[in-house]
Amino acid sequence: MDPNVIPHVSIDCVVLGYDLDDLNVLLIERKMVYQGTEYLDFKLPGDLVRWDEDIDASAHRILQDLTGLRYVYLKQMQAFGEVNRLKREPRDLEWLRSIDHPEERVITIAYFALLNLDQIKSQDYIPTPNARWIPVKSVPVLAFDHNRIIEKAVEILRNEIKRNPVAFELLPKKFTLTQLQKLYEVILGTNFDKRNFRKKIAQISCVVPINEKQTNVPHKPARYYMFSQDVYEVTRKDSFDFTV
Repeated sequence: MDPNVIPHVSIDCVVLGYDLDDLNVLLIERKMVYQGTEYLDFKLPGDLVRWDEDIDASAHRILQDLTGLRYVYLKQMQAFGEVNRLKREPRDLEWLRSIDHPEERVITIAYFALLNLDQIKSQDYIPTPNARWIPVKSVPVLAFDHNRIIEKAVEILRNEIKRNPVAFELLPKKFTLTQLQKLYEVILGTNFDKRNFRKKIAQISCVVPINEKQTNVPHKPARYYMFSQDVYEVTRKDSFDFTV
C-alpha cells in the first residue's frame, strides 16, 4: 500500500460532455483477469487522496492523470460512504487486490463537471488511451457503485438546469435556439413545443441574440445566440426559472 495516500478516502469524477446530440460520460477502461477469464469493463476516473493535497487539488490531479483533461471546472457533488460499496462483486475485490488497494471501507467524494465536447476536441487535448466517452443512456454495468454515482450526477444536473444557467457549459459559445432546445430535451428526457420554448427563452435576458447566422446548412440559416455572463450577473437577483 502506498504510504502517501489516505487508504479510506477517494475521489471519483463524473465528467458529463455534450456533443449536440447525446449527453456522454467519461469512463476509464478496466482490464483484469478473474478466475482465468479476461474481463473488460468500465469505472469512473477515481483514486485515493494523498496526504499532502487538498481534496479539490486531488480531484484535478486524478482527472488529469487518468483522462488527460486539465483546467476543468469540477464541483463537489456528494459523499458516498455505504459500508460495502466496494465489495458488491467478487471481480471488484479481485481488482482491488491486484492494485494493492485496501479491502476495507472507503468513502468517496464525488465531483462532477460539464463540458462541450466540440470545444474540448478543438483544444490541445490528448486523451489517455483507456479513457472513453460513452452516452449516458448506454452506460453498462460499472465497477463498484459507479452507476449510482452517475445517476445522482444526472439527477443533480436535471434540477440545476431549471434554476441555474449551467446548461450553457455544455454548448458552444454560440448556439441556435434549436440546439438549446435539444439540449434541454436530452437532459430532461422530454419534448418541448417549439413555440412555447422560444417564448420562454425570450423572457431570459442573459440569452442574447448575436448578428450572425449559420452557414453551409441545407435549411434556412438560424440565428446564433450567446449566454451573457455579464447580463446574468446584473439580473441574477431575478430567479432563473427554466421550467417550460
